[in-house]
Amino acid sequence: MKTTIVLLAALTAAAAQAQVPRNALLVDHSIERLIDSKTARSVLVAGIPARVWKLYPASKWGWASQVEGGITGAGTCVVTARAMIAPLSASKKLLFRPEKMATTFDAIPNATAEQCRQLAKDKLKEAVEGVVSSLVKPIA
Repeated sequence: MKTTIVLLAALTAAAAQAQVPRNALLVDHSIERLIDSKTARSVLVAGIPARVWKLYPASKWGWASQVEGGITGAGTCVVTARAMIAPLSASKKLLFRPEKMATTFDAIPNATAEQCRQLAKDKLKEAVEGVVSSLVKPIA
């Protein structure tokens, strides 16, 4: 049973990776102590459905994410997460002229570092969902 669950999780992760074109530009400018680039990229990959890539091809569009914040002196975790889709220049660099952008933020009092990292991941996921929902209508 455990092997089946692990295999299913691996196949699901592989299917999510397969949706992202190889030439897709996914840029992350987050604070490493809140969310590492690999995790931020995986949130982007998981949150961008294939139909977005059809409407906004990777040859013309790129994605950027940014998570900032941390734990204050009073022990409150404060997080701001931003996701955006922006056009690519002729040299395939991301232009800061976002087509759509979403920003989310939250705070948790008396949070641990792990709770703060989880909040950062959740807020980035929410920001990606915000951008995606403004680009395509959900399938009913």
